[in-house]
Amino acid sequence: MAVVGAGSVGTTIAYACMLRGAAARLSIYDIAAAKADAEVLDLRHGLEFVPSASVDGGGDIEVCRGADVIVVTAGAKQKPGQSRLDLAATNAAICRSMIPKLVEVAPEAVILLVTNPVDVLTSIAIEVAELPPGRVFGSGTVLDSSRLRVLLAHHCGVAVPNVHVHIVGEHGDSELALWSGATLGGIAVHDWMSSDGTTVSNALRDALVDDVRTSAQQIIAGKGATNWAVGLAATRIIEAVLHDQHRVLPVSAPMDGYAGITGPICLSMPRIVGRAGAGAPLPTYIDAGERAALVSSAKAVGGVLTSVGADRPSD
Repeated sequence: MAVVGAGSVGTTIAYACMLRGAAARLSIYDIAAAKADAEVLDLRHGLEFVPSASVDGGGDIEVCRGADVIVVTAGAKQKPGQSRLDLAATNAAICRSMIPKLVEVAPEAVILLVTNPVDVLTSIAIEVAELPPGRVFGSGTVLDSSRLRVLLAHHCGVAVPNVHVHIVGEHGDSELALWSGATLGGIAVHDWMSSDGTTVSNALRDALVDDVRTSAQQIIAGKGATNWAVGLAATRIIEAVLHDQHRVLPVSAPMDGYAGITGPICLSMPRIVGRAGAGAPLPTYIDAGERAALVSSAKAVGGVLTSVGADRPSD
């Protein structure tokens, strides 16, 4: 696999992949060659302590040649008080320039976008890459869903793996939770009651989703960037591709008419992710309110696509 961008997110993804043995060969590419070289050297010094792998990289895009997965993290960083969509124009230009070059050196790769605003950039990358459907997709709301599961697990006193709920739509302010299908240990969320009488009220659900939406800003305000959890989330996606795991993950890709959303717009929905990339949205049940919120999320992302020169999809 190759990581494009030797910043905090890119290097954390590389580190997480090393720890988990996700790939036998890992490359890091950044136009700041000295930074890439230093990160590669630092990671190499830890190879004794992780599953067998090789690490290389530098400032030449050739280090990405032949990669099976390319993870794109390069772009302007989100600043305190700045929304992910505020980054659109700058990072859209970077994406349009970079993606064709990556396809040239790794024409068989699956390309995973992590740079924000990920839904907008995924649409642009799909357009310029000209690869088969599913081969280019975004990390979407995999991390957002994990954030919500952690919060809900803590409130209800259960282990995080026993919580099943997806955040879908935009990776940003218009995202929504699919509470209609959410479960705790196989029990529907609206039926949940713990031994001490704890339930999951509508007010609590709204508060938890609000917390998810603002969590990145809280972290950025405190330490300048999010990196650890997104590194683990991206690694889960990478493993699903490299090992053809057919995992169901809420990644960002075209909606293919789901909820009436067509055109180039990309949003997160539960999809099967494997060696061929990301599939179409699964036939996930959503209630009327969730459907309306999903369509609103599509309109929000569509407006930004128009602002950066992409055609706005119909819905």
